[in-house]
Amino acid sequence: MTLHIDKFLPKEILDNCKVHAARWNGEDYPLDVFLRSQREWKGWNSYRGNKDEFNKKYIVAFIQFYPEKDTWLFGGVFKVAGRSSQPGPNGYDIEKVKFGAELVGRLKVGGKLSRGRAFLPDTFFGAVEITELLKEPYSGETFAGFDKCSVDFAMLEILVNNDRPDWKAALQNVNGIYLISDKKTGKMYVGSAYGDDGIWHRWSQYVANGHGWNKNLVRLGGSNGVEYARKHFHFTLLESWPFQTDKNIVLSREGYWKEALMTRDYGYNAN
Repeated sequence: MTLHIDKFLPKEILDNCKVHAARWNGEDYPLDVFLRSQREWKGWNSYRGNKDEFNKKYIVAFIQFYPEKDTWLFGGVFKVAGRSSQPGPNGYDIEKVKFGAELVGRLKVGGKLSRGRAFLPDTFFGAVEITELLKEPYSGETFAGFDKCSVDFAMLEILVNNDRPDWKAALQNVNGIYLISDKKTGKMYVGSAYGDDGIWHRWSQYVANGHGWNKNLVRLGGSNGVEYARKHFHFTLLESWPFQTDKNIVLSREGYWKEALMTRDYGYNAN
């Protein structure tokens, strides 16, 4: 249905706002930032840059919802309490407004927008319509099955930190073989989980430090292991096995994938 701005926003906000269409900034997706840290998300909305694009009393924030094309997730309303005289990362002093708090992370709108991040309300709301109102605030991608278990580190971090029940229930009860792909270098790493740990526990170790104590990955990320992993790593489950599977079978399959993908010669596997 069409999104009627006079019903979505009170006149006080509507007449004195700019809409922030938060998009990928070359390093991070705003959806990942929003889910990872509300402090970081507030920073995205306080950023001024070289232009005073949000030269109104309020900022109405929407987040590029990358799992779905041309979709935006409501990220809240902020009041601009003050402006720095100089452009920069702290150009706006903002305060979160209570209005619409029950819709934050739940309201999704769809529609094609022109490039840019700052829109007049008539322009933004004239181009989109409501597509969905989630029952609960969005907390990460839904587990789609063992044969489709492939996710960027940034999203995996969110799933683990939110203790997502669908992912945890599936992955804590299986062992298996997984692949880490480095999108910066093109190199890959094949790993395994066996015994009582499960894939969920093993992947949680990567979320904790970015390298899971693998020698070459420790060297790669250095002291900024999580930050490097967040920007460049992608995780894929290659095979899943029941807990009772013999350890030697899992290790044999791990060796097969190392040979098949040549990760000892051209990737990050040391043995």
